[in-house]
Amino acid sequence: MSAAPAPRRARPRASRNKQRILVTPEGISLPVTVAGRGARLGALILDLIFILVLMIGSTLALAQIAGGAGQFMREAQGKGAAAQALQFLMIVWIVIMFLFRNAYFLYFELGPRGATPGKRLTGIRIAARDGGRLTAEMVIARNLLRDIELFLPLPLILMAGADSGMAWLAAAGWFAIFLLFPLFNRDGLRAGDIIAGSWVLERPRQKLQAAMTVASAQATVPARTYRFEEAELAVYGEFELQSLERVLRENRGDAIEAVYHTIAAKIGRNDGWGDERGFLSEYYTQLRARLEAGMRMGKRKADKHAGG
Repeated sequence: MSAAPAPRRARPRASRNKQRILVTPEGISLPVTVAGRGARLGALILDLIFILVLMIGSTLALAQIAGGAGQFMREAQGKGAAAQALQFLMIVWIVIMFLFRNAYFLYFELGPRGATPGKRLTGIRIAARDGGRLTAEMVIARNLLRDIELFLPLPLILMAGADSGMAWLAAAGWFAIFLLFPLFNRDGLRAGDIIAGSWVLERPRQKLQAAMTVASAQATVPARTYRFEEAELAVYGEFELQSLERVLRENRGDAIEAVYHTIAAKIGRNDGWGDERGFLSEYYTQLRARLEAGMRMGKRKADKHAGG
């Protein structure tokens, strides 16, 4: 009697509940994993700690500068000039504090990784829910909403007085609404994510050189030979390469045909008709070689919107 086949290991229910399908503008369906609420909270706490450390360090540095400038002005008998110098340093301090509180998130989330240092440490990143590129408008919107969620009640308390029980009660209700908001939607979205059209995903951990090997091993030898010019390969980047790898690996005829028509129209080719998989396999191989050669020269192209 032959042995019964070993049962397949079921994926944890929590993991399955976080699986989503992201459809790119090219019509490619990509499986993604929504970041957990704990990871998002941990990332926010880490980022707030980093911002606080930067604020404290900048304050101490400016205090040292102010002390030295004041001492110099007093010795030079320039009390008016000393006051002006201190006022200037105070303005610099206010600007720096504003930038740390606001520009910190904008700078990192608009970068190619779409993640602040806290998000990178917890393995998550920001992405557009429509599968397109994360825009400045999205990042600005979600971060402006964070200010409303976290900081708007503070001036209300100050205006009403720190001893006002109603002000504290209203602030507590405000915080509760926005802090609990992610619990009432399946993707764990903040109000800022809903307004901006973004979500937070677990970040893939594979690097370009180690990724996409399955498609190369499984790809059949094409019946025709295709050579692509530099301009045709320069259209796409790493993101599209990974998307193409998934399509080739899944080997679904409808997806391969849709992606073939998209790429062929983009680069102005029609010689892969009837041999769509062979065309895409050759394009994949040559695009990967081009990107890896660029990485060895210190140049990267994250996606089709990036230069290079």
